[in-house]
Amino acid sequence: MRLFSAVLPPEGAVRELAAEVAGLRTLPGADRLRWTGRADWHFTLAFYGEVHPELLPELCERLARAARRHPPYPLRIAGGGRFADRVVWAGAEGGRPAMGRLADSASAAARRAGVPMKEQRPYAPHLTLARNRTAGVDLRPFVAGIEGFRGQEWTVGELVLVRSHLPVDGVAGQRPRYETVAAWPLGNRDGRLRSKGGPQDS
Repeated sequence: MRLFSAVLPPEGAVRELAAEVAGLRTLPGADRLRWTGRADWHFTLAFYGEVHPELLPELCERLARAARRHPPYPLRIAGGGRFADRVVWAGAEGGRPAMGRLADSASAAARRAGVPMKEQRPYAPHLTLARNRTAGVDLRPFVAGIEGFRGQEWTVGELVLVRSHLPVDGVAGQRPRYETVAAWPLGNRDGRLRSKGGPQDS
């Protein structure tokens, strides 16, 4: 199964960002981009790729321990940028150092559970908004449109393990679908799993 750990923004933050993105989608060239949906919005902490089911119990135990070691922290969706001419993203501010430490722990948890991990780049939280389907769209106006955005602050209170279901090859209009596998409260010393969800359609 294809897995990653993440921070999921709350509904209020998602609603604010959706209003901002609606404006971006009126800009010239927006119809040539592939926009992510509200159910897709997350801040990846660590990407695990394909994980053998036999490793899942140990991975979950390690992530539970990692969550217990990190207290909740403040965060807001703010600003944005682009990866060359490929991706437009929204950024984060507030507890970025705390989020970086949580991301490091989420990566270390996977390595200790036996999940092969590629070399990690310095952590930079971002939330993907759109992907460029052609080389001809200038992404700079979209970045300019999101740079001044500052959403509401919330308290990040849990570490979430997410399964990614890739689109079926050859089926038009298919998009990735994300399923919450498990979530652990940050700083929760009794270590109990707080929530487990089902598929989220994008």
